[in-house]
Amino acid sequence: MFYYVLKYVLLGPLLRLVFRPRIQGLEHVPATGAAIVAGNHLSFADHFLMPAILKRRITFLAKAEYFTGPGIKGRLTAFFFRSVGQIPVDRSGKEAGKAAIREGLGVLSKDELLGIYPEGTRSHDGRLYKGKVGVAVMALRAEVPVIPCAMIGTFEAQPPGRKIPKVHPVSIRFGKPLDFSRYAGMENEKAILRAITDEIMYAILTLSEQEYVDRYASDVKAAEAAEKAALAKGRRFPRLPQR
Repeated sequence: MFYYVLKYVLLGPLLRLVFRPRIQGLEHVPATGAAIVAGNHLSFADHFLMPAILKRRITFLAKAEYFTGPGIKGRLTAFFFRSVGQIPVDRSGKEAGKAAIREGLGVLSKDELLGIYPEGTRSHDGRLYKGKVGVAVMALRAEVPVIPCAMIGTFEAQPPGRKIPKVHPVSIRFGKPLDFSRYAGMENEKAILRAITDEIMYAILTLSEQEYVDRYASDVKAAEAAEKAALAKGRRFPRLPQR
């Protein structure tokens, strides 16, 4: 119930009024039946804008940190995500990934829309990163189409670290459904899963026109953080000149 109150009464009309999102390809989202909507992830605002413009309810796999934050803000965030039916996902390892797949398949088994960000995390620099194969596993096991989606302008509206979004033109593009039935029964083949995921990411890239990086975003973030830490340590403890 709270989902529909937000969508049609509280948050949805406000988002449409402020951002006036330009929508393309909405007809590609099926009116009934299970499907995966796979999109790029540029901003915290993505969680709200896409559901606001879809005619059907969509359930996202949301990172577990949204449900475990400290203080009043953390409790409010957790309440919000639980109220709108989003599913917490632990991203800490292989077993956590299996749990996320189980949860996603549960949504699809009820003939609902499942929203997923194959990159696994928000882009920290506006580029599109390599997708993880969980989306391919779910598409094959549930035997459902994948609708690619591109969020455009949300990075500029709410880049990392910005608490309140600013007014900025936003576009949301949906591509034609991708059918992977030709790979039925091959969900345990690593090469097949990689090929499917890469096809999905290429469809997203075509819609978003982002710069593509063939590395996982989490790895790039970790490498950049380590580099910054090393530079900071070097500034604190400069090397003494050698005699």
